[in-house]
Amino acid sequence: MKVIQQSLNDEDLAQLERDTFKYFADELNLENGLIPDNTKQDAPASIAVVAFALTAYPIGVERGYMTRAEAIKRTLLSLRFFTHGPQGTGPEAIGYNGFYYHFLDMKTGKRAWKSEISTIDTTYLLAGALTAAMYFDRDTKEEREIRTLAETLYSRANWHWAQNRGLAVTHGWKPETGFIKHRWTGYNEALILYILGLASPTFPLPAESYKAWTRTYRWRKLYGHEFVYAGPLFMHHLSHMWIDFRGIQDEYMRVKAIDYFENSRRAIYAHQSYAQRNPRKLIGYGRYSWGITATDGPGPAVRRINGRIRRFYDYRARSIPNGPDDGTLAPWAVAGSLPFAPEVVLPSLKYINENYPEMTSKYGFKCSYNATFSSGNRKGKGWVSKGYYGLDQGPIVMMIENYRTGFLWRLMRKCPYIVAGLRRAGFTGGWLGTSN
Repeated sequence: MKVIQQSLNDEDLAQLERDTFKYFADELNLENGLIPDNTKQDAPASIAVVAFALTAYPIGVERGYMTRAEAIKRTLLSLRFFTHGPQGTGPEAIGYNGFYYHFLDMKTGKRAWKSEISTIDTTYLLAGALTAAMYFDRDTKEEREIRTLAETLYSRANWHWAQNRGLAVTHGWKPETGFIKHRWTGYNEALILYILGLASPTFPLPAESYKAWTRTYRWRKLYGHEFVYAGPLFMHHLSHMWIDFRGIQDEYMRVKAIDYFENSRRAIYAHQSYAQRNPRKLIGYGRYSWGITATDGPGPAVRRINGRIRRFYDYRARSIPNGPDDGTLAPWAVAGSLPFAPEVVLPSLKYINENYPEMTSKYGFKCSYNATFSSGNRKGKGWVSKGYYGLDQGPIVMMIENYRTGFLWRLMRKCPYIVAGLRRAGFTGGWLGTSN
């Protein structure tokens, strides 16, 4: 494979953003506002993907991908469904205590796959609703309704219940077994969960909840880069899609003399360094070929490749430096890193375009690829995911836009709940100012 010296230009980024946005435009169920988790047959809706759609629609309007009227129609469909859908412990319920099941049937809206009431995915749904409320600010009947519905959804989430008598928030709940034993500890994608939970006007998390979370952080040095550790890249991306952490610090980061934006930048460099070192001797890793995160994979399977037994996974959160790592790389994890380290990301995206043209189809980059899985097959370059996942599409659209214009960051700096949550968590500095 040839080494790429050039970078993707703005025209290329614009095309990738536009193509990726089409997932949210084309896959929506116009009867209930739900969007499938992925493009596989009979896939259920994911509430996180609905959240990404709610966040992407304003970008679509700004970019001319859809009209404001069309975006309002779609936004109201989704917000009405979640606001008016049944809450409770019975089989008809779509949620409980203001939180929602992770997966819902695309047609009926009922709980799918016996999934959990998910605190993190509901957080994303609330972030998407608040994005819509901030953007659709005109004094019209439809836009007033968007703001009212978003306020209702946000106020209804019972964060006290979600704590289950502890300080850290639980991962969720199931009617059959009760609360999931795991809580949101260790640095991960739950940064925005605590910010929104702290700012709740009805059931706010106590400030001690955030401190209990940061006490579980692990500060590590990997390949010369020191940062708050989280193994998969998505953990360093998702909260940043809505919140501009540049120049603002909580107590933990003030001691470390960096901010969470810089933390993500360092994590990205560590991921690139890991790929260059390639300790597992996987095929295709290198300076421009990286991106380990939660993603689809070629497994479950075990194969002997070049005399070595290797285990491959299906959809799983892959991680550095200790794995799991089966050779599966995700272009969306690279694109989601764009605002933090464009000097690393842009040449890498160009490399993917040049060396893996089969990765791109109607919705932009496919989910993932694995050059190791079929490296013994001379007819191809390895395994390529056949479908798309909405969880991948959202970060691509949102982070390209944040890199190009900072649109979402500027919009959400004005959100009173984001500001209040940051202040209650102890953030100061930068655009937030100095008062707590």
